[in-house]
Amino acid sequence: MFESENGTGEEKALSPMWEFLGEEFDYRRPKWGDILDAEVVRIDKDAIIVDVGGKTEGVVPSQDLEMLDEEVRASIEVGDRVSVYVLRPESPDGDLIVSVNMARTLEDWQEAERYLEEGKIYEGTITGHNKGGLIVPFGQIRGFVPASQLVNLGGRQSPESRMERLAQMEGEKLQLKVIEVNQHRRRLIFSQRAAMRHLREEQKEKLLEELQEGDIRTGKVSNLCDFGAFVDLGGADGLIHISELSWQRVKHPREVLKTGDEVEVYVLRVDREKKRIGLSLRRLQPDPWTLADEKFYVGQIVKGTITNVVNFGVFARIDEGIEGLIHISELSDEPFDDPREIVHEGDLLPLKILSIDTARQRIALSLKQAPTLEELEGREALAEMVQVEETAPEEAPLPEMEKIAGEVEEVTPEEV
Repeated sequence: MFESENGTGEEKALSPMWEFLGEEFDYRRPKWGDILDAEVVRIDKDAIIVDVGGKTEGVVPSQDLEMLDEEVRASIEVGDRVSVYVLRPESPDGDLIVSVNMARTLEDWQEAERYLEEGKIYEGTITGHNKGGLIVPFGQIRGFVPASQLVNLGGRQSPESRMERLAQMEGEKLQLKVIEVNQHRRRLIFSQRAAMRHLREEQKEKLLEELQEGDIRTGKVSNLCDFGAFVDLGGADGLIHISELSWQRVKHPREVLKTGDEVEVYVLRVDREKKRIGLSLRRLQPDPWTLADEKFYVGQIVKGTITNVVNFGVFARIDEGIEGLIHISELSDEPFDDPREIVHEGDLLPLKILSIDTARQRIALSLKQAPTLEELEGREALAEMVQVEETAPEEAPLPEMEKIAGEVEEVTPEEV
């Protein structure tokens, strides 16, 4: 009885013929456009011979090698594994013609697609420029950064100035983000602006995790607006509300800060959900109210500068960071319709302290119960005169007078 035509499993395992047939059956002739993993088996003067598997060798022609960077060409050695792109499955001479350059280029396009999909940051070196922007290679691909996607190029510039600035940037490294990949049109577009936004968002997330209320940080003033100042803490901006700029009344942040100032700030609040940071400048300054009870007392006459006039009264600054309220009823005994008929912002007036509440940071003042400015200045002048008289030393006799006085004492009445 004959064995099955296909043979037994034991025969297949032992027969070299079955192994050979298996390899032949598994082998597929390479087609145009395939990317194969190959091993360098020989390096000739005008070509590189590679083994692509299936006992098939491919030829990398010299023209393809010339398209590679000099460093890449010099680094290829026998035994290295390289990716090759099938240009011609069979030449007239029966050779399999492959390209290292094309394989690397296609792999670079695939890598660029991954960068685009994953939003990864690419660090590239500027190798050239034109009037539209900068040239940045991505492997074998020539990438482009439009001028509009650069961060520090500047706004209104003449074409000559822009070209000069672009030329100066050659050789610099940039953090970039892929914003367009079109292999068919050979377009690879980068953006520095998008990369900076991405990196800043990452830094902000990290900073929000690290920051704690009560921290003291150093930052740079990035912007001023009517309601406060924004400070860059190195990845995220925090806001110093206008009320936290100083213990004194501030009408606009520009009275205290300017853009670019380096400041030390106190972290008031960290809202990780809304990604907001509240800062304070005045919390790092001495609170003038802590010494108010020692410096002032009820009934004291002080000088105050009018800082704000409202319908119900007037606010006056009597010391750095300390303001009191003159209620409308304490402005004058004479009838009036508007507090502005009595005082104006900037006026320096004598005021009487009616009450002090340091816990609530409130001082009640009176204008009508205080002496006039002339009277106060007269009192102060008189007080200075009295103080001078009290502290003046007794007048010592001149040496000549002392001598004469001594001579008079020595003369007796009999001698006279």
